[in-house]
Amino acid sequence: MLSDIFQYEFLQNAFFSGLLIGFIAPLLGVFIVVRRLSLIADALSHVTLAGIAASLLLEKKLGLAGPINPIYMGMTFSVVGSLFIERLRTVYKHYQELAIPIILSSGIGLGVIFISLADGFNTDLFNYLFGSVSAISRSDLWTILAISVLVIIIVTFLYKELFLLSFDEEHAAVSGINAKTIHFIFIVTVALVIAASMRIVGILLVSSLMTLPVAAAIRIAKGFKQTIFLSVVFGELAVIIGLVLSYYLDLAPGGTIVVLAIIILLGAISWKKRRKGRSA
Repeated sequence: MLSDIFQYEFLQNAFFSGLLIGFIAPLLGVFIVVRRLSLIADALSHVTLAGIAASLLLEKKLGLAGPINPIYMGMTFSVVGSLFIERLRTVYKHYQELAIPIILSSGIGLGVIFISLADGFNTDLFNYLFGSVSAISRSDLWTILAISVLVIIIVTFLYKELFLLSFDEEHAAVSGINAKTIHFIFIVTVALVIAASMRIVGILLVSSLMTLPVAAAIRIAKGFKQTIFLSVVFGELAVIIGLVLSYYLDLAPGGTIVVLAIIILLGAISWKKRRKGRSA
């Protein structure tokens, strides 16, 4: 793949998109895991599926969404779903975790309805579900690049606020941080990253790329910044090796990337246990 990447545009699109996703997904995943919101990626990915299915339905039945990339409809649904999650978290102040299964269920329900109205699965929807190297277009790459730049800017300029909100929301509020605005920016950014990641990993597996590298990093990191660094390294390793293997072995890229992320996680857990055994 590395030699063919200079010859075929679709491989260039897949490789560079993978590099970007392998960076931004674990980067945001660290804050998601620390805030104990790991399932939010699952919820928004299913809402994104509903948006993709709606776009394909409009294209198939009415011919309305033909020139529009389905990823944009998926992003729209994902962002709206993220806003509903934040709204429900304020409605259920003492049971904030309820917001996630409510939105997840809504996404699944709408997705199933749209898929059934479109007379079942087709090749395009299958590629969105599990990821596809050949399905990534140049416009997808530019979209992912734009989102990546946005994520880097937000994390860079709001790092202190995100850090404080992740570990001590009450202290952050006392410090004068506008928690509501930061939550809004963060959740919308997460929604965009999830929608962008589905081309590489697939809607059903995108949450794995945001949590598994972080889970591995937590086992061996000695601080928060080191956790971020290792999460990104593990994410990139899983994506790059996964894309190469999926290309040469004709495997689904999403599943290959996730399996590699699990292997990295098991390796981190094993390494930690060995170090504990030696120190004991």
